[in-house]
Amino acid sequence: MSPPSPTESPRRGERIAKLLARAGIASRREIERMIADGRVAIDGEILTTPATVLPSLRGVTVDGNPVAAAAPARLFRFHKPSGLLTTERDPGGRPTIYNKLPKGLPRLMPVGRLDLNTEGLLLMTTDGELKRQLELPATGVERSYRARAYGEVSQAQLEDLMLGIEIDGVRYGSIDANLERRTGANVWIELTLTEGKNREVRRVLEHLGLKVSRLIRTRYGPFHLGDMPSGMIDEVRQHDLILFRKALASGGKAASNLQLSSKPKAIAQDVPSEPAPETAPAANRAERRKVVARQVPARRDEPAKDGEARPPRRPQHPATPAGPEKFGVGQRRRQRAVSATKKREADPRGAAAAKPAKPARPRVDDDAGPLLDRPKRHYRSNDRRPRPSAKPGPGKRGPRK
Repeated sequence: MSPPSPTESPRRGERIAKLLARAGIASRREIERMIADGRVAIDGEILTTPATVLPSLRGVTVDGNPVAAAAPARLFRFHKPSGLLTTERDPGGRPTIYNKLPKGLPRLMPVGRLDLNTEGLLLMTTDGELKRQLELPATGVERSYRARAYGEVSQAQLEDLMLGIEIDGVRYGSIDANLERRTGANVWIELTLTEGKNREVRRVLEHLGLKVSRLIRTRYGPFHLGDMPSGMIDEVRQHDLILFRKALASGGKAASNLQLSSKPKAIAQDVPSEPAPETAPAANRAERRKVVARQVPARRDEPAKDGEARPPRRPQHPATPAGPEKFGVGQRRRQRAVSATKKREADPRGAAAAKPAKPARPRVDDDAGPLLDRPKRHYRSNDRRPRPSAKPGPGKRGPRK
């Protein structure tokens, strides 16, 4: 069976590069290179042009392996840290976003790019068609950024960006920019745009005389960064993704204002495992005893073998006599009384010079006879004193005569 001609009429299906990208094999550009290298075949016949149109991937092989049908599209949120490249590999060996992603994820493609020093929300998907749809400026999906810049700018200058601006022959579309706050010599600016040209935000702010020191993407369409920790990734639930794609058919503005109620699905992060032991444990008991004997240090009092050094023995200190056993409060009180008695007997002058003890107050019993026979009670500081009775006021007057 010969490959279908790209000029067949009527045109049915899609280009093979698009189908393979949707199946998660590689990006379209990479698939075109694979076709040029002769790695893609249809029913055993090597494909020569990437413009081949196919209704499905039946009979298509890559490196001799059949290609499975495309799985449902999946969308992920990733909080990209600063200092990572948004690419699969770097010739210079610099770290990329794929070095930060946990293992076990499907092949993910970034939606758009973030510069090396730009951080924030980066969408990643398994569907090449969804990736392309989100990236196109004609779709109109909004992107929001927060920029910290050094310099002076007015709100009127930022409002002029709504009409677009041309810098060095490059035309940039409408940008909704607002001055958020000032912190010393720096300003924080919020920007919302619908296209993602290379270094667009930085070039526009530099054209206004500002020097950007930090740039964070906070939103892409209806997906917000929120309080997501740096370097973390989670997955948008299929229910929300289906709603988003339906709203995207109506326009990027409607899709960007979509309210999603479901919480993204958390992705387990890789935990660094402990290093494995260098040698496997011994199989029998005799071998294990030999291993333990080599690991346990020799006793200090054993004689040293030939050529083996022994550390000096530690000095033996006399054993400290054990103190008295613990006893209760009553026993402690009686012991203090005995100690005080012995001290007074040993030093009579000190006992005579001591102040005489105050006579004990007579104990007052509240039930000791009638009220008039009771002695006057001495109120102590801890007693609750009765409140003084209110002074009797003047009697009620009768009608005025």
